[in-house]
Amino acid sequence: MTDTTKKLTPQELKDEEMINAAFQKLLDTYLATNHRKKVEVITKAFNFAKQAHKGVRRRSGEPYILHPIAVAQIACEEIGLGSTSICAALLHDVEEDTDYTNEDLSNLFGPKVANIVEGLTKISGGIFGDRASLQAETFKKLLLTMSDDIRVILIKISDRLHNMRTLSSMLPSKQYKIAGETLYIYAPLADRLGLNKIKTELEDLSFRYEHPEEYKMIEDMLASTQADRTSIFDNFVPPIRKMLDDMGFNYQIQQRIKTPYSIWNKMQNKHVAFNEIYDILAIRIVYVPLNRKQEIDECFSIYAGLTKIYRPHPTRFRDWLSSPKANGYQALHNTFMSAQGKWIEVQIRSDRMNDIAEQGFAAHWKYKDKDADYDENELDKWLDSIKEILDDPQPDTLDLLDTIKLNLFSKEILVFTPKGEIKTMPNNATALDFAFHIHSFLGTHCFAVKVNHKLVPLSYRLKSGDQIEILTSREQQVKPEWLNFATTAKARGKIQAILRREKREKMRIGEERLAAFFKEQDLEATSTNIDRLRRFHELADRDELAQALGANKIELGQPDVDVLTGKVRKTGWRRYVPFIGPKKQAEVNSTDVEDFVRGLNRKQTLVLNEDTLQKCAIAPCCRPIPGDDVLGYITPQNTLEIHKRSCPTATKLKTRYGNNIIALKWDTHRTLYFPVCIHIKGVDDHGVLYAIADVLHNTELDLVIKHISIDTNDGIFDGTIEFLLHDTDDVKQICDTLLRLHYIESAYREDKKD
Repeated sequence: MTDTTKKLTPQELKDEEMINAAFQKLLDTYLATNHRKKVEVITKAFNFAKQAHKGVRRRSGEPYILHPIAVAQIACEEIGLGSTSICAALLHDVEEDTDYTNEDLSNLFGPKVANIVEGLTKISGGIFGDRASLQAETFKKLLLTMSDDIRVILIKISDRLHNMRTLSSMLPSKQYKIAGETLYIYAPLADRLGLNKIKTELEDLSFRYEHPEEYKMIEDMLASTQADRTSIFDNFVPPIRKMLDDMGFNYQIQQRIKTPYSIWNKMQNKHVAFNEIYDILAIRIVYVPLNRKQEIDECFSIYAGLTKIYRPHPTRFRDWLSSPKANGYQALHNTFMSAQGKWIEVQIRSDRMNDIAEQGFAAHWKYKDKDADYDENELDKWLDSIKEILDDPQPDTLDLLDTIKLNLFSKEILVFTPKGEIKTMPNNATALDFAFHIHSFLGTHCFAVKVNHKLVPLSYRLKSGDQIEILTSREQQVKPEWLNFATTAKARGKIQAILRREKREKMRIGEERLAAFFKEQDLEATSTNIDRLRRFHELADRDELAQALGANKIELGQPDVDVLTGKVRKTGWRRYVPFIGPKKQAEVNSTDVEDFVRGLNRKQTLVLNEDTLQKCAIAPCCRPIPGDDVLGYITPQNTLEIHKRSCPTATKLKTRYGNNIIALKWDTHRTLYFPVCIHIKGVDDHGVLYAIADVLHNTELDLVIKHISIDTNDGIFDGTIEFLLHDTDDVKQICDTLLRLHYIESAYREDKKD
């Protein structure tokens, strides 16, 4: 030991001290839990990982081993996992970043730890083809392992949380990629597993890096209004404390403040200002049951006592006790009118319910030996639904991300079978989704549905409490248009699988007909000849030609065009298909644009000015303008698309093609105009249009108005005005100006697709 320590530099000694302190904190946290105390194996994993990562530092400059320790700390302290998970967390980067193999880990720490580490290890690039996304493949592998061991995803979430907490050392383009991926996949995944506290932190950290100015603005507003909320809390709570004391409960009453991300989301979706959000404060009552077996009855008793103190809202009552959420969440919610005339939400939970709300399914182990009434079957159902999705091989791994996102992160509704069995379905699920949920045969041959004994279309969106009966016929087959309203992963997966099978069969028949045609014409089936035939029928590629032939959409006879010479004949195909010459392709010289994009340094921030904007494309899905937080996406065609960072399309791009994301910043100096659509709504009255035109005419802005459209209905007008403006400051000034008119209730920018 002397030989190793005497050579340490002051910096190395400082690092050792920091590493040992972090590991000791992890051990102390673990020893304070109810898990079996396996300190030896954890220490062994720590020493092994420390040696494996020796001399390596993170981008922030700290020793790399501090990252695995921090991940293990989160897994233990914030999720409640035990020694196997802690070891896997400590070792999670060894296989990826060092020469040690999974076999080495299995020999040293056992197959359980090794399998978790394998599930957490990223896939090396270059083996999935040109179209595959490394991020998507990594996530798929994670899910495959997770369906066998839920600890894989719990440690991955811990890893992502620590990465987000230390994201400031990364390049902006990497920040956008990681933050976007976190919002799209990991925050909803944490929510679905019941990790509410972690979900909230992931969302807020993503928001902070994607929209730093808005994040700071909301934090400042929350700070400035804290005194008002404290006053409301102090006035509202004393009668509740007296009631709970009289009932003999041991309890806590907490303030729950809406998070910056949640506030911003509501401001965006509802187009309201901060001071128009009225549910920023909620009260949470967490009680220890007097009798664990009577836990739910006691929760209702507390609610009944509350209704005697404050008036409850007639439509805001939420009972998550009788029907827990799929992530295990249980509580009673309602909104009550305070003595000061303000609506305040109150949430009532037991200590067990509170633990599960914060730590998710991992918290159940605390209560396994007690008499609590809880159900872990929902987790098994959820894992089964993942296996179901993964059992159907997707043609494109990127589709898997959407499928997983679509099905597993949705909110739930409760519906009934004809026999009265309760089934949990995702929110917005259709009658067709329900048919596939019960059985694939029912879905495939479903021709009609009865909801509450009345016939409804297959596209009918289910509501909680609906009773559903599926009518089938063996003659009914899957139709492509079903994909327009099937929403669950199981339904869409089965429909797509059947359609793919049918497509392959049609292509096989088409290829046979194509070969027979060439043989009949005594021609060679060369790619040139097939291409001429394909162009004649205006089809995109050979597969489309074969499919059209197999589906009898086109017929090959004596051709109007000699496929060898390209000369038009006057007999033959004209009997079947009218001849239309091939569409002329617009010849655009894009060499300059491609050269510009190829020459970009993806690690640097590109400045958007009059010159560079000419070589970029403004994304029509979100139509960003100067002042918006934006990023660039380098397309496979070597063009650069500019998206808002909050754009749903950009979120998918960050998740799928993170390495093609580039940081951007505006520098237009109000020299360029950009199209902007402003939506207005208000009370219809005589002279409204004149008043709007007059107020716009008298602004200080040099406005260019392109289009005005206003509709009226029952005394309410609703419309849009399209401008050419310089930046977001212009938008704010116009909206503020319009809102000064007493006619106008709302004015906001609309991201309308072209």
